[in-house]
Amino acid sequence: MLGTATDCVHLRSLNETTQDATTQHGVAKQVKLKQRLEYWCLRVLVAVMGMLPRPLGRAAGAMLGWMVYVLLGRLRRVGQRNLAMAFPEKSEEERTRILRGVYRSLGWQLAEFCRMRRYTAESAGKLIRYEGLENYLAAKAKGKGVFVLTGHLGAWELSSFYHSLAGYPMSMVIRRLDNPLVDEFVNGIRSQHGNRVIHKDDFARGLLTAMQQGDTVGILMDTNMTPPQGVFVPFFGVPACTASGLARVALRSEAAVLPGFLVWEGSEKRYVLHFGKELELIRGSDSAENIVANTALFTATIESYVRRYPDQWLWVHRRWKTRPAGEGGIYG
Repeated sequence: MLGTATDCVHLRSLNETTQDATTQHGVAKQVKLKQRLEYWCLRVLVAVMGMLPRPLGRAAGAMLGWMVYVLLGRLRRVGQRNLAMAFPEKSEEERTRILRGVYRSLGWQLAEFCRMRRYTAESAGKLIRYEGLENYLAAKAKGKGVFVLTGHLGAWELSSFYHSLAGYPMSMVIRRLDNPLVDEFVNGIRSQHGNRVIHKDDFARGLLTAMQQGDTVGILMDTNMTPPQGVFVPFFGVPACTASGLARVALRSEAAVLPGFLVWEGSEKRYVLHFGKELELIRGSDSAENIVANTALFTATIESYVRRYPDQWLWVHRRWKTRPAGEGGIYG
């Protein structure tokens, strides 16, 4: 009887294990199918929008942006909360106008991304101009590497692509996309003219290697982080947990750091790739204080550009999600 009971337990355990394995296999197949569907939907979208005349493609992108604005209330509420914190002096109507502009800007960037593979230096040069390229060239000439401080402002995907088209390929610090098929496809477009991708999971080693070789690396440094990778510095007057890795590597490598943003200039009806002057890093006796001070400097620099072009920054990102100890959440 004891043996029979034990056999029954073993049999039930085996059945449960088999069922779990079958379920996991089914989930894996579903995830794989979902990834392939996402990938082919993106391929079709890029192909279709890429074939449209540019004005029509940008109009279609703006329409898609408007649909997302209307349909995804959670993102809209995040944007409204962020804008209320950053611009308390503005009216609700002004902040709503800024937020709608963000979605239009994102739609335009989608249209440009779908056309990027077709751009040449000549054709892109009619749509984009440099401002401050001499600042970049002077920093590059020092031979110790260049960090381009940037963020989710304007057409950030197009900025490094255009820079490579103009003969200045660079590396980009990128988070891996959840869908590996989409990640490979998008990175293939980004790297079409010599750009290289440094994934965030190889951040420090990749940056140090690039600086030792005198390369240029673009870093998007305007997203929420968590300690210990991030430190709290002011962003629009509110403490924001911000990546400190750039400050650490820049101080160690003596590489140049300068801001670079590709923004839409409405008065010119084209994009302008702005390169600011090299930032003067703070180098005191306390290493930890230097890291925080320079991270604050970088963040203040980004803020200055966002203030100039508020309707082109990614306000729907929960930038202030991580809070200092003892402080309640901002987003509910």
